[in-house]
Amino acid sequence: MRPTIHILAVFLLWNCQAIAGATSGPPAAPDSISDIGSPCAAQLPDHALNLPEVVNMALCNNPQTREVWAISRVQAAQVGASKADYLPSARLNAAEERVKLGSAPGVAQRNAGVTLSYLLYDFGSRAANLDAAQQLLAAANATRDSTVQSVFLAAIQAYYQVQATLAALDAAQESERAAKESFAAAEARYKTGSATPADKLQAQTAYSQATLNRITADGNLKNAQGALANMLGLDANRNVALATADTSASPAGFEGDVAALIEAARQRRPDLQAAAAQVRAAEAGADAARAADRPTITLNATANQSNSSGVNSQNSMIGINLNVPIFSGYAPTYRARAAEAQAEARGAQLERLRLQVALDVWTAYQSLVTATQSLRTTADLLDSAAQSERVALGRYKAGVGSMLDVLNAQSALAGARQQRVQSAFNWNISRAILAQAMGNLDQNLLQTLAQNPRPPAPRENESP
Repeated sequence: MRPTIHILAVFLLWNCQAIAGATSGPPAAPDSISDIGSPCAAQLPDHALNLPEVVNMALCNNPQTREVWAISRVQAAQVGASKADYLPSARLNAAEERVKLGSAPGVAQRNAGVTLSYLLYDFGSRAANLDAAQQLLAAANATRDSTVQSVFLAAIQAYYQVQATLAALDAAQESERAAKESFAAAEARYKTGSATPADKLQAQTAYSQATLNRITADGNLKNAQGALANMLGLDANRNVALATADTSASPAGFEGDVAALIEAARQRRPDLQAAAAQVRAAEAGADAARAADRPTITLNATANQSNSSGVNSQNSMIGINLNVPIFSGYAPTYRARAAEAQAEARGAQLERLRLQVALDVWTAYQSLVTATQSLRTTADLLDSAAQSERVALGRYKAGVGSMLDVLNAQSALAGARQQRVQSAFNWNISRAILAQAMGNLDQNLLQTLAQNPRPPAPRENESP
């Protein structure tokens, strides 16, 4: 008996070591984090941050990434727990008691025993549970990668939002300066008697409105800076200095087969991969539910030693136990049906997400087309509006133009500046949104956005 227990104990130790080695350590880091290349900084750097540094800080410090990373580790531990079902179990029992009958002195009794149990065969229940746990781990990892992509995109949006509000503030300040110059010209002509009081009041009103617009733009900048700090895992009142970005780049040529982009997105999107893993996990869960009501074969071994009044006794047992469920109120049948329905629901969710991926790519592609065309048009609009404003102000100073012409030209120029800022923001963000819709936000795109190159102007009627 003792050699048998020893062999089982050695087998138990060996399997425990194998399982521990297979499940130790956290899941691998997603490529979206490792591709950034910079280690996580312990505190905010003392220099102005560029776009890659902003994204790196967001991925390192945003609570969303830490949450999904912890969830992945939880599910990895669940896989280890499922693998433990393949190992023998051991239990040690020990007791000491004193029995006293009437006036006789008490009798000391001591008992000690070891029980080993090993499930030999269960008709697929363990395998199905392990498969379900592994698929849920794959789903958790894919969900983690999807969250990383979302934080990645949000960091890019927050960065460019700050840059856009900075440019909008510069444009508002320039419009305020121009309005002040017009007011000064109207006041000078009014003092010389060559302009009416209406000209002066109109110019003063336009100047006050430009000042109000500048104050609003400054407030928008503060809000955008607070949102960026929050995205980086900092308090909103923390000042995050950013390196100056070029917001006047010309759009590069871009051509793509939308059908090919959709198919590529369905291969890459981590949320779609997570949904597919959830389907496989639900199917494995249905298999486990069906196998739960099947027979099991277990190897059991026990060894006991007792001592009573100085008399030692030993006994041991080893045997095979067959457990055949006969009737349990149809509960296993209903659990199996529920698991099958859950698998069907997961399959429908997967199909819905497949359609959503196609819509996401289509919408992001068309938005990029629109943003590219708008960026080209606003460049011409800004140039013509600037020339019109210079001509109108020059004519007014020369005494041959009206203040209404000047104010209209300055209003058009201010609008053109804001449209140019917004179109540059939309263009940069649309590129990132299309990459995120395809599950392709990575270091290469980040470097392209950070460098913001100025390629040659595209040919007429060329696709964006």
